[in-house]
Amino acid sequence: MKFGVIPPYGMAAVEDPVFAGDFCRAAEQAGMESVWVVEHTVMCPDYTSRYPYDRSGRSPFNENVPQPDPLLWLAWAAAHTETLRLATGVMILPQRNPLILAKELATLDRLSGGRLMAGFGVGWVREEAEALGCDFGTRGRRADECIEVMRELWGEQETASYHGSFYEFERVVSRPRPVQEGGVPLVIGGHSEAAARRAGRYGDGFFPLGVSMQRLAELREVLNDAARAAGRDPARVEITCVGVADPALLSAYAEAGVHRTVVACLVPELDAASSAMQAALSAAREAGLPLNGGLA
Repeated sequence: MKFGVIPPYGMAAVEDPVFAGDFCRAAEQAGMESVWVVEHTVMCPDYTSRYPYDRSGRSPFNENVPQPDPLLWLAWAAAHTETLRLATGVMILPQRNPLILAKELATLDRLSGGRLMAGFGVGWVREEAEALGCDFGTRGRRADECIEVMRELWGEQETASYHGSFYEFERVVSRPRPVQEGGVPLVIGGHSEAAARRAGRYGDGFFPLGVSMQRLAELREVLNDAARAAGRDPARVEITCVGVADPALLSAYAEAGVHRTVVACLVPELDAASSAMQAALSAAREAGLPLNGGLA
């Protein structure tokens, strides 16, 4: 079981350079495999869109919670660590230009020595999408094309070409390419069957958010079917779930084929944060799980 950590958004100044660097070093020293950061480019205080991961329909990430740009924050994290993997969990893919994003991800992967994982979702806030000039209704299809565009740009061919409904170009070159063979691993986030199908068709990983164990099993079957239909091995799609320091939960995750558990840090002080991260690893040991093993 691999373990990742989400910084304490809304509890500590995650945008502060000293805190950000110290937090990532503490995560690395505690034995965490990865750090996961979130994204909202803008917050809309008067949104009517329903947040899908809380019964209230409201997100804990309100307009008063600073959310630094995830890739710039991870670049800072890379400079302050040596082995900690760097992940977005998740970036809102259809709100970004895939040619620019492919260059940003490849650059960060190079600078970090191949430590980057790119987690993507399609977004749930219509108001945010509209503020950014994105069509909310086509976000799923746009996300699919974004993935195809980036994979094309990172391919081994001399030049890249793509002709889709949203993006089109002929014989372009994007350098540098990522360090990691095949490009930056792409982790598809979401709780829907559409997200599971996208992970099966395109993903190196799947990050099903806020689902029960039964729903996890159902989504895994959807993923498996989609992967096989696309001629891919579903066993190569790494499963990441949000969890807590509970040996019973971690054992259940392991039995369900989960490869990574991401825990949210809920304390602002670095000493307490380190203790909380170590508690998660201790719970895994109590459950008899090998740490940071599984798929590369």
